[in-house]
Amino acid sequence: MNSNDRAIISLTSLGHGMVHTYELSIPILMTLWLVEFDVSTAVLGSVVALGYGLYGMGALPAGVLADRWGSRRLIIACLAGMGLSFVVLSLASGLWSITAALVLWGLAASIYHPAGLTLISRGVVKRGHGLALHGMAGNAGIALGPLCTALLLVVVDWRVVAALLALPALGATLYAARASFDETAADAVFDESAGESEDPPPQSLAQLWSTSRLLFASGFAVVFFVVMFSGLYYRGILTFLPDLLERFVQIDIGLQVESGRYVYAALLMVGMAGQFLGGWLTDHVPTERALTGGFLVLAAIGVVFWPMALAGTGSLLFISALLGVALFVVQPLYQATVAEYTPSEARGLSYGFTYLGVFGIGALGAAVAGTVLNYYAPAVLFGVLAVFALAGAGLSAYLAARARHPSEV
Repeated sequence: MNSNDRAIISLTSLGHGMVHTYELSIPILMTLWLVEFDVSTAVLGSVVALGYGLYGMGALPAGVLADRWGSRRLIIACLAGMGLSFVVLSLASGLWSITAALVLWGLAASIYHPAGLTLISRGVVKRGHGLALHGMAGNAGIALGPLCTALLLVVVDWRVVAALLALPALGATLYAARASFDETAADAVFDESAGESEDPPPQSLAQLWSTSRLLFASGFAVVFFVVMFSGLYYRGILTFLPDLLERFVQIDIGLQVESGRYVYAALLMVGMAGQFLGGWLTDHVPTERALTGGFLVLAAIGVVFWPMALAGTGSLLFISALLGVALFVVQPLYQATVAEYTPSEARGLSYGFTYLGVFGIGALGAAVAGTVLNYYAPAVLFGVLAVFALAGAGLSAYLAARARHPSEV
């Protein structure tokens, strides 16, 4: 990687780690909110789905702004807003104030993925390697955020934990403000055959509508549904997993704390291997074929996860590690697939739609999970998630067939 690649990956990796630090710390805090505020999983799942939904819904306007304004300023705003949201969370006194903090977090965090991935796709020449490193940094935040949260909760109140978690984002904001690089260095290198055009990014609602119609008239429409099912599975399986592990799985790790939180954190840390594998596959295998295989593995995990979790410590740890790898291997793959199916000048818009699907529509996975758990056994939830994964596998297989035989599909 050249110096420009390294500068971009340093900033985006920092931003990615921060976003997911907060995103996956929320389920850890939920285990305390369920008790302190005496709410059902259905109610709390819907509250959290609101914040997570805005995390996805805001991605579309963020993608438009990334095309028009560039990425660096948006990443700065994202980091500052997330830090402020956790300051607000530290002052929460009830479910309504928690909802307000999560809404603020969702709006701020929604900026990151369209801005960061646009920056990588347009500025980093070693795209696959860059996406792998970027993804691994995200998984570091995904794992270390919940782990640090769980450890801090041993000694201090959750409101103090929220205040402490705000500090890294505020520090990262200062770093981002000093960053400097060429945001479009890779545009001249890649063959943008998926939709090359010399038109500027959309500057009006009419142009935005026209560009969006062109995107969804192409293979990107199928890609959008692929990422949507990925988001439903991701949010559905992770939102209540800490609570499920605490209530139904007992592992003696020598600490007088809920051991399920640590199994959860370890599962997310293993996801770094999945991100690396996904980045490697991006550079060596057609992404459509790799996505098909990844979703089929996720479907199989949905079927066997709960029986294996209940079978004992060894089988629980094995299936959790496999879930950690499989859940995150698909992310670099669909990120690269978006880049292959969209033109550079609409890359921010395309990633905006992507994360509208992943985190906006995907946020319904939290509400679905909470509702299913409120009325049925956990095994039913994992069955529903397996159906989401099978839908993603079918659509990915369609893309792979079209790529091999475009005139026959």
